[in-house]
Order: sequence, then structure tokens, then C-alpha cells
Amino acid sequence: MRVGLVCAHAGPTRRTDGPVVGTHQHIARVAAELAVRGHDVRVYERRDDPDVPQHASRDGYHLELVPVGPPAPLPTAQLVPYVPEFGGWLADRWAGDWRPEVVHGHYWVGGLAAAHAVRETDIPVVQTFHSLGVEQLRHLGRAYAGPGERIPLERALTRAVDMAVAQCNDEVDELTRMGLQRASVAMVPTGVDTEQFHPDGEAAPRDQRARILTVGALAPFSGHEDLIRAMRLVGDAELVIAGGPPADQLTGHAEARRLRALAERVGVAEQVKLVGAVPHDQMATWYRSADVVACTPHYASAGRVSLEAMACGVPVVGYAMGGIADAVVDEVTGKLVPPGDVRALGVTLRRLLADHAGRFAYGHAAVDRVRCSYTWERTAGALERLYERVVGRRKPVEA
Repeated sequence: MRVGLVCAHAGPTRRTDGPVVGTHQHIARVAAELAVRGHDVRVYERRDDPDVPQHASRDGYHLELVPVGPPAPLPTAQLVPYVPEFGGWLADRWAGDWRPEVVHGHYWVGGLAAAHAVRETDIPVVQTFHSLGVEQLRHLGRAYAGPGERIPLERALTRAVDMAVAQCNDEVDELTRMGLQRASVAMVPTGVDTEQFHPDGEAAPRDQRARILTVGALAPFSGHEDLIRAMRLVGDAELVIAGGPPADQLTGHAEARRLRALAERVGVAEQVKLVGAVPHDQMATWYRSADVVACTPHYASAGRVSLEAMACGVPVVGYAMGGIADAVVDEVTGKLVPPGDVRALGVTLRRLLADHAGRFAYGHAAVDRVRCSYTWERTAGALERLYERVVGRRKPVEA
């Protein structure tokens, strides 16, 4: 099958904002897994650097950078006016020798470009939003920084696609509330690289205290503030926060300064450690160094951090929402607490850190759960069956 994957943002090494790096990692891994299954896969991203080659072959699939808009990084809001041009470029390209049998849009801007490209054809469109503006607005409130046109455009996009792919059950419910029929929403969670994330291997250095690790951008919506406040109830343990700018730039980072000031005010400054950005290929060593991984973001559609931690055999304490609630089986692979309940979070962390046998059992169950339900092979297989279904039911457009 010929598959076109569309993400209108530039790749992670060149963008300024937009979808998180994890979105591009997700697309690349899906493309590679589909290629292994014998499909002809092409990935389309915006070209924002004229010095970067427009075509490249990677892991069995073809990457094509679309020369639309200025050759410079652009924030999401400034990408929207270029969606018709992006879609027109794709339509022209697909009118030649290579024409996809199914197109899969990623993130809302990529989905708009994909839908625009195929609007006069019989090519079906599958869409993965990765996050929904209406959900982010509900959970983040004033911290939501998406462009104003995002939510109405996402609603319009749901009416233009053949099938929407949700990454968690909360997202399934949200998409149906937005007007999609339940039969037009498929739940396909993200995958985990179990060759990279596994229990055996090196661990990052640590002292004798128990270690709680949390991973995420240094931003108010990441939930780091809740964990710092909860540390008052945890006792003698360290909280390691991985994420944000590189370690040597933390001093000048506003959110890093705010979190450190908060730790001083609540009396846990000696227990809180900010390590800055950690390359993704080194994250497994940090997960293995932790006794517990805490996942407390105010919004998480995929739950990637909880899954990577579980794959490394580490129990997770997380907020019962989004992808975290789907990934973590309460009292089997970790503990779930009500979102925003700092007291419950602190008490749960303290009790789990004191329960060595419980953490051991949770860790083993976590590894089994990831290997059974969250491998990239399983994700690609589900998408492959979904593509076959939408291609089979789409009828040609009459002249």
C-alpha cells in the first residue's frame, strides 16, 4: 500500500514551536514500521532551511521536505496561512507517478494540509491530532497558548476526514463530543521502543536517598509545581526534574527560577534537583535510576513518559487522566491519583517508596504490560488494518 504521512511542521531540529519532538518521533517510527511491513511510505514535512536536502531516505521510507512558506522556522499560528499552498503542492506532487492510496495527517495543521490536498480525489484521509485544542483549553486554562483559530479549524477537520485516530480513551470521548460518529474514531495508542527502553542496562548516578523522577517541559502545565508541593509529605527523597533547556542554561530560565523559589518557600529546596534537557537516547538510564516516576501534567494525550518508564521496569504514580490513565493500571503497574490532588499525590508517593515489595511487583507488571500492549509493531499493525478498512470502504468520486 502507498501511504503518505503529512506533518506541516518542520522537523524537530529546526522548529521553534508546534508539536513536541515526540510527535516527529512518532511519525518517523510509524513510517519505519510500515515500511518493514512492505508498504511504500512517504513522509512530508515543511522545509524551513534551504541548506537541508529536499529528499532523503530513512529507515525504509522516503522523507520529502515541502518548500512552502519562508525558508525559516515559523510558529504554528504563522503556518496556518500556508496550509492551502502546502495542500496544493501535495496535490500537484500526487498527480504524478506516485499517488498515495491513503493519507494520514498528523497534528491539526498537517491534517488540514492533507485534507486540502485530496479534496477533489477519492483518496481517504486518516487523522491523528496528537492533542486537541478544546481539551488543552479545558485543562490548561489561562496557560493555553494555542492560536485562536485552532479549535474551530479542528472541528472543521473532523468533518473532512474518513477516520480519526485517538491515542487515549479521553480523546475518543472528546472527538465524539466534537461531532464525529463513534465508528469514525479508532483508538490506537502510541508505541514504545522496547529495545531502547528496558529494565537491563546502565542507570544514571544517584545518592542513597530514594529518587522520584519526573520528565517534561519546564512550563506551568507540566505539573512540576504540584510535585514540589507534594514533597513536603514524602519525606527523605529527592525529586529529579528532567526537561527544559540544557543544564547550563537553567539559571536564566524563568520557569526554572520560579520552581526553585517555590521549593525554597515550601522547605524542600535541598530535595529538588533540575537537570535540564536529557537527550532521548539517554532517557532510559534516568528512568532506571528512579524508584518511582511521577507523571502529573495537566494534559497528556499519549502518556509517552509513563510508558517509557514502565518499559524500564519502574512503577508510575500519575494523574488519572488522558494517556496516563490508560497506560497505568492502578495498583498493578503503579498508582493513579485524582488530577490536582497534591495531598493524595504526596501520600501515595510516600507509601510507595516505603513499599519495596510493591514497587518490585509493579515494575515487573509494568514491563509485561508495555511488551504486550504498547510496542511499535502493535501500533503499526493497528494502523495497517485501519488503512485497509478506509481504503476498502471509500468509493470513487463521480465526475
